[in-house]
Amino acid sequence: MFYPKMMALVRRYIDSDAQAEEVLNNGYLRAFQKIKQYNFQGSFEGWVRKIIFHAVADHVKQNSKYANQIVLVEKDELVHKDHADRLYYDQLVQLVQALPEATRTVFNMYVMEGMTHKEIGALIGISEGTSKWHLSEGRRILREKIERLELHVK
Repeated sequence: MFYPKMMALVRRYIDSDAQAEEVLNNGYLRAFQKIKQYNFQGSFEGWVRKIIFHAVADHVKQNSKYANQIVLVEKDELVHKDHADRLYYDQLVQLVQALPEATRTVFNMYVMEGMTHKEIGALIGISEGTSKWHLSEGRRILREKIERLELHVK
């Protein structure tokens, strides 16, 4: 029943079909192992989503190439609104999935999940500054890719 939504959550962070399936299966295994801890407060779907999200975060943390890297924050620039308005959802998802793994993870956690840099850093084991850099880098890469699509009306 929850498979499509949970797989969409996992796919925001993991682009490989096999790895996404493995992480989702691990998340469901955790949910089944902890089913007695569900206390019927809030939605069951939200409870499962939280467990799946933690499975994703654990996978990212274990496989992060950048866990000990120190980086500086760079200034963001805005993408022109006309470009973004002409993109379809599927195109945006493809562009985000093409980001480097660590950058994609931070970008999704910040933008899609609404997490703070402090929360992201604690969850995947990086500094707040590194989290901010990955968000900035993701925005920069996406801006460049969107501008290259030349979506101007002719």
